[in-house]
Amino acid sequence: MTAGLVQHWLDSGRLELPLPASGRTLERWQRLALLAEEDIVAARIAEAHVDAVAILHELGGKPPELGQLWGVWAAESPEAVLTATDINGAYILNGTKVWCAGAGFCTHALVTARLEDGSRCLFAVALVDPAVKALPTTWWNTGMAGSDTRPVQFTNAQAVAVGEPGDYLNRPGFWHGAIGVAACWLGGARKVAEPLYRCAASESADAYSLAHLGAVDAALAAGEAMLIDAASRVDADPFDRSLSAELLARRIRAIVEHAADEAITRTGRALGPGPLCQDGRHAQRVADLSIYIRQSHAERDLAALGRLAGHRH
Repeated sequence: MTAGLVQHWLDSGRLELPLPASGRTLERWQRLALLAEEDIVAARIAEAHVDAVAILHELGGKPPELGQLWGVWAAESPEAVLTATDINGAYILNGTKVWCAGAGFCTHALVTARLEDGSRCLFAVALVDPAVKALPTTWWNTGMAGSDTRPVQFTNAQAVAVGEPGDYLNRPGFWHGAIGVAACWLGGARKVAEPLYRCAASESADAYSLAHLGAVDAALAAGEAMLIDAASRVDADPFDRSLSAELLARRIRAIVEHAADEAITRTGRALGPGPLCQDGRHAQRVADLSIYIRQSHAERDLAALGRLAGHRH
């Protein structure tokens, strides 16, 4: 279902978004949020694809061709290391990459791998290559199950370097992309809160459900306001000459993660088990969003934000 919906979005042109920092950043993020309101899991895959398009543009890579669906597989694990070997100017990849979303249906991916000197570089890989094999799933949670996230094994897989070592993390666009993820979280949170909005509009609404909605609405509005403000800042400073992109991204992600937590928790507290047990689509959205926001590193990200904010004060 997820693969089909993402393919429909791709074929219909809905994933042809303005590039970040292009002067239309807010439109990009708003459209990502709308996709997540339609389907959180499909939006998670779509966000990776449009991020890949932006990365290839920023680092001078060959742009995706019509009909291709790209993933961005950049998670690192001490237990699963992907290495890149330079053989006469061509690269081959060996090892296992973990947390590969869309492993069974993406056609291409940008993957990070370690060079012989230990530095990290980004590579473009065609997933139809038999040297690239998605391993059996280890996913037990119903949340985000449709994203087909699993380990992928590379055995002498041909790859093309994208940019220089370190470019993937060091470019301003890394943090612009991190805000794009938060835009999807925000869209998902809005959808999760829909039953609470409907309840509050009914005659049966009591003071408690109204109070819960007030808190959720304020949190969602704060997230939206931050996105609007951030988009104008990014467009005004596309190359991050002010060195504020990371601080901006971490603030927004913290605020939107809080909004998602509020939507999940307060909708449940206000409405009880009914929607979670009897409305399959709502239950799935709650499960999906609960997993999706765990792309945040919680207190570790807050500590990083605190360090940046302290230095700016």
